[in-house]
Amino acid sequence: MSRQSTDVVVTGLGATTPLGGTVAATWEALLAGRSGVRRIDDADHEWVERHQLPVKIAAPLAVSPTEVLPRVKARRMDRCEQVALVAAQEAWEHAGRPEVEPDRLAVVIGTGIGGAVTLLDQDDLLESGGLRKVSPLTVPMLMPNGPAAWVGIEFGATGGVHAPVSACASGAEALAWALRLIRSGEVDVVIAGGAEACITGITVAGFVQARTLSQRNDEPERASRPFDVGRDGFVLGEGSGIMVLERAEFAAARGATVHGRLAGAGITSDAHHITGPEPEGTGQSRAILKAVSSAGLQPSDIGHVNCHATSTVVGDVGESRAVVKALGTHPILTAPKSALGHMVGAAGAVESIITLLSIKEGVIPATLNLDEMDPGVELDVVAGEPRKVDLEAAVCDSFGFGGHNAAVAFTRA
Repeated sequence: MSRQSTDVVVTGLGATTPLGGTVAATWEALLAGRSGVRRIDDADHEWVERHQLPVKIAAPLAVSPTEVLPRVKARRMDRCEQVALVAAQEAWEHAGRPEVEPDRLAVVIGTGIGGAVTLLDQDDLLESGGLRKVSPLTVPMLMPNGPAAWVGIEFGATGGVHAPVSACASGAEALAWALRLIRSGEVDVVIAGGAEACITGITVAGFVQARTLSQRNDEPERASRPFDVGRDGFVLGEGSGIMVLERAEFAAARGATVHGRLAGAGITSDAHHITGPEPEGTGQSRAILKAVSSAGLQPSDIGHVNCHATSTVVGDVGESRAVVKALGTHPILTAPKSALGHMVGAAGAVESIITLLSIKEGVIPATLNLDEMDPGVELDVVAGEPRKVDLEAAVCDSFGFGGHNAAVAFTRA
């Protein structure tokens, strides 16, 4: 992606996460060093004990979307769609409800798994009660484009509704596609981000069998340990992060408050392995460099990297090497999944919001549970306490099963 003359600015932020039901609540909890990880062997997750799963922890939402959405509307949606709409509504309000022609408004919301909870529930009903028990809303509730579609309907977007599905890179890739849509001149405003809500038996079991989940059940809040020598896997989370992005001239004309710039983005693929990243981090480093280049920046301009860092044994070290290859050793790192868990398709979008706030507020949240740095990580990772720092530009990177790599670069307003 070559840099165009059109600047893209961020005017609205929305999120619902394991740390809070809004951006402000999430940010406050993150800076306070709180964790959203807890035990889930309770009545709401009875499948943990029914299937005797060895993982009994996750990072569920702090605020249920059914507490925010009208009951009738919520019942027509999968949980993944609900969280997307909750976050999008906050972002739209935060942006001041832009008055934009419908065909100049687009939506790009990615998800890694989509409405699998609906699929499982409806299949159970089919098996136990027959055809008449299956909801006529099954397909629109389970389809991966459901979150984007519902948001498009809510705000009357006729400029295109898109749903990138690229595993854990989906949220960041959605922002990259939104940037392209605005720079191309197709639209003036894009509601973009990611959504995921699939803490259920099959996903947990699948990740257990893949040996990627932490089994630190007795210490839930200390289970997610990016870059720490004692890490043993990630913690599954859920949530949504949404940005309202605008062509800078459009935002200026309506007097919008600008919180920062989405300055560049890079997308690459490894073509290496369905789950494992390319060992040398070549694809990851190229995505970061593409984001920096399309922002019109140099690697030396990037003061901070908000890392994908899931807390897996192989992934964290590989990512640190990719950062060094792309940018050098000077950027300061942090890893929000230590507090939020891994929100899969929503991760890159929520972490992009955190990246933008780090630039705007001049503070980088600490990585939790980093007691002893893995010797293979030769970078400065914020730990212990948040760090005040003057940032002009930062990168958020995301990587997903299938070899998907996405990075986005933000700068000051």
